[in-house]
Amino acid sequence: MEAAYLQYLLQFKRPSGTSRGVLLDKETFILTLSENGKKGVGECAVFRGLSFDDTPDYEEKLKWLCENINQDKAVLQEELKEFPSIWFGYEQAIQNLKYGGSIYFPSEFTEGKSAITINGLIWMGDAGYMEEQIQEKLEKGFHCIKLKIGVDWKSEHIILQKLREKFSRDQLELRVDANGGFSKEEAITVLQQLADLHIHSIEQPVKAGNWQDMAELCASTPTPIALDEELIGITDSEKKKQLLETVKPQYIILKPALVGGFSGSDEWISLAESQHIGWWITSALESNIGLNAIAQYTFTKKNPMPQGLGTGALFVNNFESDLELRNELLWFKI
Repeated sequence: MEAAYLQYLLQFKRPSGTSRGVLLDKETFILTLSENGKKGVGECAVFRGLSFDDTPDYEEKLKWLCENINQDKAVLQEELKEFPSIWFGYEQAIQNLKYGGSIYFPSEFTEGKSAITINGLIWMGDAGYMEEQIQEKLEKGFHCIKLKIGVDWKSEHIILQKLREKFSRDQLELRVDANGGFSKEEAITVLQQLADLHIHSIEQPVKAGNWQDMAELCASTPTPIALDEELIGITDSEKKKQLLETVKPQYIILKPALVGGFSGSDEWISLAESQHIGWWITSALESNIGLNAIAQYTFTKKNPMPQGLGTGALFVNNFESDLELRNELLWFKI
């Protein structure tokens, strides 16, 4: 088997606001495996500024993988333990090499018989821009919307109040993602305000790493709390278990590129379910290559909740998509 990679810079159609600033582009790496005339493609979707493996020797580790591609899988996994996005790309490429075409996980989804319900994502911005995005999602038929908050809570709260006045919780499920934007004291107030508006859940109200603060919030919160960034960088099984037992969140959110690919996600799901913790899967600004693989994997997990998958529509220079959004349903193109 032979392996090669190329660096690719995805350009946003419109600068995208997050709690970490405004994003203009997104770097990624495409890994290709070749064997006996067959090809497998995967995306090593490093997320600069967020990925645990955003390190100066990232590309060196990718070169190492390509040079050692024929080593035992267990050896590769151990070497790449600290590089979850590279391992994620490897797992994709191996799956694609096995099935060919654009297939990673054959199912009724890849046969075009079933779809995945997703939430509509609202990017941060001024009130006018956020309301414009919300209106667009509602017109497209979304019943679950996720808003990024934690930059200007006063304005964000008003937007949520307006939404709830127009749409009851039976008509519209609202999720929010704070990206660690609040202090523990602020979070206590915000959690109650969200509960008053019947918000489904809040992701990462306080910064990752504050297990005790998060545990105290989760123990008494009137709004379900989901861990997101909190999972990043934890590669040891015992520590994963310890986190969930300590914090006892209502949900965890899995970004395969950030938590060790499909195998890493499988482990988190198993641990969460054993402790009766809910979960869903979210993409992390992958290109259409990684997004296609995540969507196919997500379908096989049979989670009926709306999933946090993107559509690839954010970038001007994305690869051709194998996915198609119809209303709030993500379909595989046949």
